[in-house]
Amino acid sequence: MIRIGVDVGGTNTDAVVMRGKSFVAGAKSPTTPDVTSGAKAAIGKAVEASGIAVGQVDAVMLGTTHFVNALVRRKELSPTGIIRLCLPSGASLTPFADWPRDLVEAIGGKFRLVNGGYEMDGREIAPLDKAQLLNAVDELKAEGCTEIAVSAVFSTIRGDMESEAAALIRAAHPDLQVTASQDIGRIGLLERENAAIINSALRPLAVKVVAAFARMKEELGLTCPVFFTRNDGTLIDTVEVERLPVLTFASGPTNSMRGAAFLSGLMNALVVDIGGTTSDVGEVRDGFPRLAGTSVTVADVQTNFSMPDVVSLGLGGGSIVNADATRIGPDSVGLNLLSDGIVFGGATLTASDIAVAAGRAEMGSHPAPEIPDLDALVAEMDRMLSDVVARSRTSAEEMPVLAVGGGSVLMGDMVDGLKVVRPAHHDLANAVGAAIAQVSGEVSKIMQIGGDLTREAAIKQITQEASDAAVSRGADPKSLSVLSVSDVPLAYLPGNNLAISVTVVGDLNLEKA
Repeated sequence: MIRIGVDVGGTNTDAVVMRGKSFVAGAKSPTTPDVTSGAKAAIGKAVEASGIAVGQVDAVMLGTTHFVNALVRRKELSPTGIIRLCLPSGASLTPFADWPRDLVEAIGGKFRLVNGGYEMDGREIAPLDKAQLLNAVDELKAEGCTEIAVSAVFSTIRGDMESEAAALIRAAHPDLQVTASQDIGRIGLLERENAAIINSALRPLAVKVVAAFARMKEELGLTCPVFFTRNDGTLIDTVEVERLPVLTFASGPTNSMRGAAFLSGLMNALVVDIGGTTSDVGEVRDGFPRLAGTSVTVADVQTNFSMPDVVSLGLGGGSIVNADATRIGPDSVGLNLLSDGIVFGGATLTASDIAVAAGRAEMGSHPAPEIPDLDALVAEMDRMLSDVVARSRTSAEEMPVLAVGGGSVLMGDMVDGLKVVRPAHHDLANAVGAAIAQVSGEVSKIMQIGGDLTREAAIKQITQEASDAAVSRGADPKSLSVLSVSDVPLAYLPGNNLAISVTVVGDLNLEKA
């Protein structure tokens, strides 16, 4: 299979052409405000360098930060109303209670609490009141909401009422898009609800982004399917991206970690991905990112969908240097590095200039500046990277540090006492990670153990459901393997309850995708 992997970063867009598991060619192009122009340029350069005709390409895999950037910038978000099934209890903490005020204003902050939901043992709090539900939707529409999210108390134990409510809304209002919280989040009412709200607010933008990339594909003459990469380093098709765009939030760091492991052949390592603005550090186990075990904060909002455990630092190739204060970043010239950096003919001292002056890199067409406190600035840069690597380590185990990304030249040969490894094509690791992505199926449920249902039987049941989900998304049934299994006893629930999560991965089967 010939694949094109693309990763749209804040500074550069990278593209690679892979034949099976072999790297053929790659290219970089500055990321453009409209995103697709930069991606089109990078793909065009990579395909030309590969010597492969566009008609031979079997699939394109895209990783983009477009959706999370929209949330962070509070732009391109649609007015969203949340309906929580919880009354007569569950009203003490309302939706949006822990959100930043400016984000609430950007989305609208509209909500309604209605009868429904379940107790922790699966008993109804109250029956679903269909008239009350649809009246709430009418009110939210009248207040300007164009998207609806539905969240029911303990829908992770019983999801039938939440699903029924979503179906009723879709039937009564075909013009509305509805997100059910159980489709995204795990345990935790507020976190799951938050994830559903964010997803709804991004859905119209997702439709525009998918359409833009479809036009780009046609302009390039590509006839193959296009996929996006998910938070866990696997693939999601365009239809699912339009429905669940939040699943792509962390695809950038994830692609880098997957690509770093693949290029180096080291399946267990720490990965430092340094771009133009930030450094992202995470750990790979068995070639996949270690996922965060608790709730994840995205744009200052607590959510609970699966995302890699990544520590970020405001240090990149375009980070602005204050030599007098021995401070590097977090401000960055970003997209303008190739014009503003001193080694590129500009007048702004950046971290890239320090790397060139210190002999760690060769770039630009102008000589490196003379920096009186060069040693102090290099030491500060090393300290910043050592600190963030130390924060990412989960044990005293000695493991290699894989340096990837265009800004990886900022690093020395050792960091936090660990050896730094720069694999071949390390500056294109994120695009490689996208190109090699597999297909996953993930299922998380609370199961009550007892009677004929043993712990082993429950895990087997969830594993089968995850396998079926992977196959339905286009995974080859013959290639399936279990990536992770976790079962956590829930002592606060009556009986013997386990929160079971299983992820299964497999190779993409284009005949099924």
